[in-house]
Amino acid sequence: MLTDKRILLIIGGGIAAYKTLDLIRRLRERGAKVRAVMTAAAQEFVTPLSVGALTADHVFTDLFDRQDEQDVGHIRLAREADLIVVAPATADLMARLANGHANDLATAVLLATKAPVLMAPAMNPRMWSHPATRRNHARLESDGIAFVGPAAGEMAEAGEAGTGRMAEPLDIVAAVFARLGGGPLAGRHVLVTSGPTHEPIDPVRYIANRSSGAQGTALAAALRDLGAKVTFVTGPATVPPPSGVALVKVETAREMLAAVEAALPADAAVFAAAVADWRVANAAGKKMKKDGSGKAPALEFAENPDILATVSKMKTDRPGLVVGFAAETDDVIAHATAKRQRKGCDWIVA
Repeated sequence: MLTDKRILLIIGGGIAAYKTLDLIRRLRERGAKVRAVMTAAAQEFVTPLSVGALTADHVFTDLFDRQDEQDVGHIRLAREADLIVVAPATADLMARLANGHANDLATAVLLATKAPVLMAPAMNPRMWSHPATRRNHARLESDGIAFVGPAAGEMAEAGEAGTGRMAEPLDIVAAVFARLGGGPLAGRHVLVTSGPTHEPIDPVRYIANRSSGAQGTALAAALRDLGAKVTFVTGPATVPPPSGVALVKVETAREMLAAVEAALPADAAVFAAAVADWRVANAAGKKMKKDGSGKAPALEFAENPDILATVSKMKTDRPGLVVGFAAETDDVIAHATAKRQRKGCDWIVA
């Protein structure tokens, strides 16, 4: 959590400014105290009234506001923040800071602060790739400023696509956690498995299950938000993976076991993946075709490795806490208890 962390959000003037309203909400949900500075250009896209309603605080907009500057407000804002987030960080804002300008409240605060700074760039792809922007980005990084994004995708302008989209609010939140290094699980490494596995029959067909990966994704995101370093090993899930984690994508049970072993040691391991119990012993190298006889091919199955049991019974590198899951339809407690004893895990969720 970000309980009582003081975050100063500097909102730059770009179409992505509307996303900062969601960002404020996400930060406050996690306990942060958020104050906002808006550039003149930012106010063309979102209003101080909207931002103030979400921060529940005064919004600072003018370096020469007599009331705000009675006690040298830009210095006070710079001193009081635990972290400054600039979103969207426009090409102009990056250029002015990279060259030491302090001609508005936003840049004056950024030059006066000793707090860590996190920037979320947002601009047209051609602006992002321009040599001047690349130089400014490199200079800001060398000055110790951290960046999240920009992401690739479609832009607000019709027909425009490329790298330049502002990172999504949850991606920025994850970067805030990483920058502040807080939370009760800070310094802990947690391994999470998620999603189904696909066991090939031939290059086209496979055996799978209906797991979406939603549960594992939610667990990984929650652990990340508590400050843990999360390694997320996932099969072909339909739910997008969480941001701010070390992502490892696999297809089969054997690939998942190899990825899990490579991720160890860990302080805890949460095995939420729906791993196939069986695989085709000799998957065909070419697509299997009907021969017109009406006879179905005979498939020989082999047992997949038991990842939960393998890790639970390790002599070395066993996580201090191993959590398994039991999806049962009847006698839930009895079956889950028996599974925990059989597998050797510490906890089981049923």
